[in-house]
Amino acid sequence: MLLYKDILLVDDDADDAEIFMEAVSCVEKEIIFRSEDNPIKALQDLEVSLKLPDLIFLDYNMPLLNGKEFLSRIKSKNKLKNIPVILISTPSEEFVKDLLQKKEIIHYMSKPNNYNELIGMLNFVLKFH
Repeated sequence: MLLYKDILLVDDDADDAEIFMEAVSCVEKEIIFRSEDNPIKALQDLEVSLKLPDLIFLDYNMPLLNGKEFLSRIKSKNKLKNIPVILISTPSEEFVKDLLQKKEIIHYMSKPNNYNELIGMLNFVLKFH
């Protein structure tokens, strides 16, 4: 059974988002995938949305609002605080451990170096996590 049927990616890099979308579709065609390149707009959309995503993949390094700030804002909202978040990018190991211990994120992925690595990571996260 598929645990995550509706996924949101918040990543300011349009090329990364497109590759991510293709990889998610390759791993599981039934997943509804959306991406937002503006973290502020993503927050605004989440706050008014009637249908929340089952999972958020969140890039750490973004202008306007970085991953830490985005995470802090969604965890402070009753409506959004229980959405599982997987952080992607390159924050410090200590920072990631802290977020995992506080249960603010459920997993961390460094940005993969190639498409096959991304497929492998998504297979693990979406099917076995």
